[in-house]
Amino acid sequence: MSVESEFPVSAEQVYAALVALGDEPVLDPELWPQGPEEGNRRRLLGVLLARVELEVTAATRLGVDQDQAEVLLGWMDQAGPGSAVSTNALINRLQRTGVQLMGLDQDETPPGRMASAMAIAVAVDALGAHLHFEAGDVDRVRRGLGRTEAALIEILRSIHDLRAEIGDAEEEPD
Repeated sequence: MSVESEFPVSAEQVYAALVALGDEPVLDPELWPQGPEEGNRRRLLGVLLARVELEVTAATRLGVDQDQAEVLLGWMDQAGPGSAVSTNALINRLQRTGVQLMGLDQDETPPGRMASAMAIAVAVDALGAHLHFEAGDVDRVRRGLGRTEAALIEILRSIHDLRAEIGDAEEEPD
């Protein structure tokens, strides 16, 4: 599912927001003599997203449901509950979280992190399969369910590997 922004922000606007927050990335004037370019837009959006998520984290006390509720209400006011944009944002957020759990710089993901990342993949693929079901696209439902099942298998394999590392299970032969 793809969602187009009715009024997309430019790289310059995102950079201006980062400047206003005091968190603008340094742009080498030799590489970017004209300032931020449209090719930098997604990266700048990622920087802005990180800034906002870190601010939300700092402002939200662990275990205080009211804090979580206020953030969620603000988010739903902007995105709309149950909208296609809201669902797409949720899928994108889950995918980013899964990738972060696996780690971008590691050759091998530790089993506990792999199980966690695959649990998120289950959520993404199951939600995607549901959306394709609602749209009547049976082939994509099948593919989504296949990915969901594969991720569930990887969760179980990773849990077993973690148990083997602490001595609660035997390692499986290669």
